[in-house]
Amino acid sequence: MKVDVLAFGAHPDDVEITCAGTVAKLARNGKSVGIIDLTQGELGTRGTKSIRKKEAEEAGKILGIAFRENLKIPDGNIEVNRRNVTRIIETLRAYRPEVILFPHSLERHPDHEHAFQLCKEAWFYAGLEKISTTVNGRRQEPFRPKKYFHFMQKYEFTPSFIVDVSNVYELKTKCLHAYESQFHNPRSKERETLLSSKLFLEYIRARDLHYGGLINVEFGEPFFSIEPIGVDSFFGLKM
Repeated sequence: MKVDVLAFGAHPDDVEITCAGTVAKLARNGKSVGIIDLTQGELGTRGTKSIRKKEAEEAGKILGIAFRENLKIPDGNIEVNRRNVTRIIETLRAYRPEVILFPHSLERHPDHEHAFQLCKEAWFYAGLEKISTTVNGRRQEPFRPKKYFHFMQKYEFTPSFIVDVSNVYELKTKCLHAYESQFHNPRSKERETLLSSKLFLEYIRARDLHYGGLINVEFGEPFFSIEPIGVDSFFGLKM
């Protein structure tokens, strides 16, 4: 299966928190999008890996993605090693996305920074013919996505661009509420966390309102590109 975009998150719900609106908008506009979760989130204070799996599946349905996979790298131990880089190379060569999304290099959670490093290395090495990978007994062809962009998690950066997600924001809200074990749930008896605070989802909404305001729309999701981005015309821009 070839897809247009692959979004990589260290944990189930990372993609939803950061760029669910962008994913939903791409899917609504006919682009095929896949989500790759590196871990099962088994070290999370709340919920279990089986609960989070069900929540992730439901969130994916809401967003309209083509598929979702979990690489089952140990949570809290996303090692930057050849084995893990190779697993992501295999994924890139299998799905051949034009664009990939993954965390920024500077983050609060070490897993997010390690996810950045793995994805960055795999993006480059996936295009080298002399790095051989085989899946189900068949040799994979080298492939490197055209672009990669970083989404924003805890730490903010100056965006290279902001995606207007106003017309799909209800889907972002709905998919976040699919993660009942992780976010505010007054019925839960589990220990309170940063994410489960009532303020957390309000903060995400406020941030999306802020970045939307910067481009004169209601809601926006920020991204960073290490390389310049070309445009056909000034008149396709939000002004």
